[in-house]
Amino acid sequence: MSKILIIDDDPDIVLAVRMCLEGEGYEVIEASSGSEGIEKIKSQKPDLIILDVMMETKTEGFQLALKLRSQDPTSEYIQYKNIPILMLTAIHSTTPLKFEPDIDYLPVEIFVDKPIDPDDLTGKVEWLLSQEKVSN
Repeated sequence: MSKILIIDDDPDIVLAVRMCLEGEGYEVIEASSGSEGIEKIKSQKPDLIILDVMMETKTEGFQLALKLRSQDPTSEYIQYKNIPILMLTAIHSTTPLKFEPDIDYLPVEIFVDKPIDPDDLTGKVEWLLSQEKVSN
């Protein structure tokens, strides 16, 4: 059973994502901030991270993704750089900006817009987890 960490400060979103994923048999853990997320990553070693963009700051999710994907071999997060990240965000509906995964500036695999579509979310989670198994 794959372990998925949801890092989001909106309890309603966390509940909706949790219900969707647990219904598909995934083990779900949660964190409500980037700092709590880091602690859960270190202690729980998830197979996938679902990460919100805006939490305590408007870019907290972006900053966390950059930390986790640091190419610096001395980074304290280097051992987590291969955990797939699905970025869950409402930023596309609240700003005119359109973000896409970018290895240098936004190192995540996939964006999913809020509000979530359960089938879309589970399909992307399944795809990411299958990619992770192929690359190992």
